Amino acid sequence: MNRSQAARLSAVALLVFACALFALAARWPGYSHLAHPVALPGAAGLPGALLFDAMVFVLPGASILLVAWWLRSQVADAGWGPRIGAALLALSALAFIAQGLLPLDPDDLDGGGSRLHAAAWTAWLIAFTVGAPGYAWALRDARTAALVLAWLVPLPALFGAALLPEGVAQRLAFVAWFAWFWWVSARGFVREGAMRPG
Repeated sequence: MNRSQAARLSAVALLVFACALFALAARWPGYSHLAHPVALPGAAGLPGALLFDAMVFVLPGASILLVAWWLRSQVADAGWGPRIGAALLALSALAFIAQGLLPLDPDDLDGGGSRLHAAAWTAWLIAFTVGAPGYAWALRDARTAALVLAWLVPLPALFGAALLPEGVAQRLAFVAWFAWFWWVSARGFVREGAMRPG
């Protein structure tokens, strides 16, 4: 995989996520993108839940996992910070996939299987929030921008509901996550060794 392929795969993952979310959730007349969590149409036992979880979480997450693995290969000879950051980015992608494999429980949104889904969401957020800044140290001219863009994920996820409808805040966090991988892949970086002549 090269830079342009990784960027395209990230963009396709976002497109699949968004299209599947709006198309498959449209089957539920009472579902609101402003108020309801993304995962609600994929709750265990609901008609079409498996397809929803596969198209909204598993397939896009697997695509980002491939991108994260490629990003990891780019810092194989970097310091421990970027390498740990890259590993956490891959963990974030795995946790995103897990949100589809551990669906909400429609009969108990505060317990049981719903807690496992919430744990996967929390792991997704923490792994990215810690991993993205660590990986950003492998970037040269784009380091500051990557750090700033990385905060567009936890800010709406944790505090967006104070200013926006809860559903919008969660969707913004997910979109920012995909967009960060696209931007970092497309922007690329220069290895420190390449900065020295000869």
